[in-house]
Amino acid sequence: MKKILLVEDEKNMARFIELELKHESYDVQVATDGEQGLSLALREDYDVILLDLMLPKLNGIEVCRQIRSVKKTPIIMLTAKDSVVDRVSGLDHGADDYMTKPFAIEELLARIRVIFRRQEDAVVEATAPLLVFQDLSVNLDSRVVRKGEEQIHLTKREYGLLVTFMENVNRVLTREALLDKVWGFEAAVDTNVVDVYVRYLRNKIDSANEVSCIQTLRGIGYVMRQ
Repeated sequence: MKKILLVEDEKNMARFIELELKHESYDVQVATDGEQGLSLALREDYDVILLDLMLPKLNGIEVCRQIRSVKKTPIIMLTAKDSVVDRVSGLDHGADDYMTKPFAIEELLARIRVIFRRQEDAVVEATAPLLVFQDLSVNLDSRVVRKGEEQIHLTKREYGLLVTFMENVNRVLTREALLDKVWGFEAAVDTNVVDVYVRYLRNKIDSANEVSCIQTLRGIGYVMRQ
């Protein structure tokens, strides 16, 4: 069961949101001021925190800042203020989302579900089969390619070449072997097409002024190595 902390000082609003969340089978704890909310947030683990901006004892921005300094718990800020400054301030201090009162409870529930889907997707991606070479990574389930934190968009052939190289690091691959692996044994293309696509791939994965990790062996083929 997902656990939610609601920090809201308006009793009627807090009770209404609490009942709606419980109706959706969430485990809900309620704090009515900033100090109590911060204490609970730091002491216990929650799947999401709903945090009012205007709170007694400690305002929501400060509560958010202190939570974010030690935890990555998703935070949705709730406030009657609708100014750009207030929204930016909340997001800059670590909030993941922002809702202005009054709001439809269905929208709040939808935004909570979005956060949970993101968490589930992150878990799936973290446990998926992964190829790694230097700062390059390939998620074999999602086919997502990254160089550091940046996602690299490859065509089907470029992706096939990269995976083949990363599965055969330090192993020399002839043009014929690459053609068979990536294009298939019956592909009616010349081996020169391999050179063309290796050039395309290098343009996407190599950094400026950096020696390519895909090295050419004249008259033989290619090898991926440091």
